[in-house]
Amino acid sequence: MAQSQHSISLLDVSNLAHMAPARVAIVYTEWNDKITAEQVAGCTRVLLAHNATITHLCAVPGAFELPFACRHIWQQNKESNNSPEAIIAFGAVIRGGTPHFDYVCKAATEGITQLNITLPVPVIFGVLTLDTEAQAWERLGGVHGHKGEEAGLTALKMIKFARG
Repeated sequence: MAQSQHSISLLDVSNLAHMAPARVAIVYTEWNDKITAEQVAGCTRVLLAHNATITHLCAVPGAFELPFACRHIWQQNKESNNSPEAIIAFGAVIRGGTPHFDYVCKAATEGITQLNITLPVPVIFGVLTLDTEAQAWERLGGVHGHKGEEAGLTALKMIKFARG
């Protein structure tokens, strides 16, 4: 299992020190809301610590709707001074007893991938795909780090990359 402590450079923020304030939109699912609330909270802590602005904080029903919402936020705001420089998509899909898990995970993954190759801003994949709810908490401050915080750092690093 991947652990953030095995990727020390991911957590290195030294090259973000002199970065001008970034603009980030966050889209999260209402499904598994306790989990996504913690993802958003961790991400928000990181973004605010680096003086970033959260341009949008929007909820959608589930992970299947994340790609539409991300594209909609970009389309509605691309000409404004409030346009996001990155969009983070948070969700948590927990395996059940039917193939629904596989369909939802595949749709969210492919949708966000498609956005990354068509939109001019990065869309950060913050969808946890889990067998159990306990695995979520291992990834939100437990043995596997905090995936919400990591998504915030990833957004900042991709904004810096895109700025040149």
